[in-house]
Amino acid sequence: MTSFTIEAINAILKGEIIGNTTQEITGIEEIKRAEKHQVTFIGSLKYARFWKDSNACIAVVNDNINIEPGEGKAFIKVKNADLVMAQLLDQFTPQPPQFDTDIHPTAVIHESASIGKGCKIGAGCYVGKDVVIGEGTILYPNVTVFDDTIMGSNNIVWSGTVIRERTEIGSYCIFHNNVSIGADGFGYRPSDDGRGLVKIPHIGNVVIGNAVEIGANSCVDRAKFSSTIIGDGCKIDNLVQIAHNCILGRSCIMAGGSGLAGSVTLGDGVIIGGSASIKDHITVHSGAIVGGGSGVMNDVPAGKTVLGYPACDSKEKIKQWVALRKLARN
Repeated sequence: MTSFTIEAINAILKGEIIGNTTQEITGIEEIKRAEKHQVTFIGSLKYARFWKDSNACIAVVNDNINIEPGEGKAFIKVKNADLVMAQLLDQFTPQPPQFDTDIHPTAVIHESASIGKGCKIGAGCYVGKDVVIGEGTILYPNVTVFDDTIMGSNNIVWSGTVIRERTEIGSYCIFHNNVSIGADGFGYRPSDDGRGLVKIPHIGNVVIGNAVEIGANSCVDRAKFSSTIIGDGCKIDNLVQIAHNCILGRSCIMAGGSGLAGSVTLGDGVIIGGSASIKDHITVHSGAIVGGGSGVMNDVPAGKTVLGYPACDSKEKIKQWVALRKLARN
């Protein structure tokens, strides 16, 4: 079992120790559930009020929160407790599932595929014709990678993920369970006789940059022509829909249940809240934020925060909500 003294924890976090405790730490937990052998975090005053009743003896605390640790307890004061939490969680991360053999005998790999040094391919995987997989990439059991896909190095692809033909993927990406990359986009037109729908073929592909993470059961559809593009560093939550011909810039965030209709463009650093939806052919410019549950019908300027359905400037929308609440009281 991994254990740390407070001095060892602080050597990782490089904060300031306030108070004193000799308790060895063997885990991490939120403040109301933590036991004495677990470290917890206080990143805002909202959580500071729970400290006096917490069983934890060590907390990592924002340095702008003025509370005392109490007898036999200690704080590690840092600039941003939420951010350094990632450093400490990394120390307690359990080992991932292990492979008994690098390439399982039940994996089906086309003879023309190129598999880089140090790759691991689990049971029931399929790797198609002319696929290229870079060094150190891991395909957990039952991953499918179709023909002519090119993947960089050190990617992690979890079970159930399907990567369709001609997809291009950078390095250091993580795709969680049951991600769909490169399926046909949703495109239909009424037939001339008005008796049905004509399917529009999608002959493009998906291009994914480096250090992209896509959550479980999310979908990135291939382009009608050209490419659907996910820029470097984008982080996509579970159950997200990215439609054909969308283009995401660098380091965009999309929270769970959100969706982009076809040909949406997101600039760099855009944040899309949970369950928000963006109309087709809309541009959300760099640094903009779309609040959860919002419906975006028009382009969003750089740095702007929008809320509501239909979405508008957040300050204006809040005024509208206040006015409606007052109206309801009269």
